[in-house]
Order: sequence, then C-alpha cells, then structure tokens
Amino acid sequence: MNIGEAAAASGVSAKMIRHYESIGLIKPALRTIAGYRVYSDADIHALRFIRHARDLGFALEDIDALLRLWGDRARSSCEVKKLALDHIATLDRKITELQAMRKSLTDLADRCHGDERPHCPILEGLAQ
Repeated sequence: MNIGEAAAASGVSAKMIRHYESIGLIKPALRTIAGYRVYSDADIHALRFIRHARDLGFALEDIDALLRLWGDRARSSCEVKKLALDHIATLDRKITELQAMRKSLTDLADRCHGDERPHCPILEGLAQ
C-alpha cells in the first residue's frame, strides 16, 4: 500500500505516519525505486494499534513501550497492566483538574450578569 492507502486503512493521517516514522515509533517504510513509501499489512496493524492507543490518550513514549511489549512474546502482562494503571491514574488527575477548572469558570459565569454594563466578574476573576 502507498501512504494514502495506508492512511485510509489505518485511520492515521499520512502526515502522522511520516511523523511516527521520523521519531522512530514505527520502522521506516520500504521504498519503491521511485522513492514512494510502501506499507505492509503488518505496518497497517501497527498503525491501527497506535491510533487506538492515541484514542485512549496514551503519550507517544507509552505507545512506544506498548508497541515493544506487543512485539515481545516473552513479555509479562504485569508490565502492560502497570502502563495501563499508570495511565488511568494520569487520567483521574486530569479529570479532577478539569472538574476544578469547570467549577471555577461556572462560578465566574454565574456571577456575571451578561448585560450591557462593562463590569464583568469573569474578566476580574481571570485578572486576579
């Protein structure tokens, strides 16, 4: 498959495929004599794996570790579970932070009359 077909088959844009290659997340694609990238079914499978991991919010470093574990048939599943649990803890922290941000912004918005007057508690709150 060429890069456009690989992008369509994997759900990863051609730009991101090139980026993943450039940072070493995936191995460089084979090239035709004319220099066009050629992707195998295994490459598409790896790109789908990356897309699913990105959809779950994993960082690229963690995806790299997961890919290595995925390819290691002698791996211990406890390593994979640890990465997943660490990511869950990160997500929980982010959720808590987002909820606090939402509460603060809701409090500011509730204090704002939203009328024609220049006084705005939202701007005052942001300026503090």
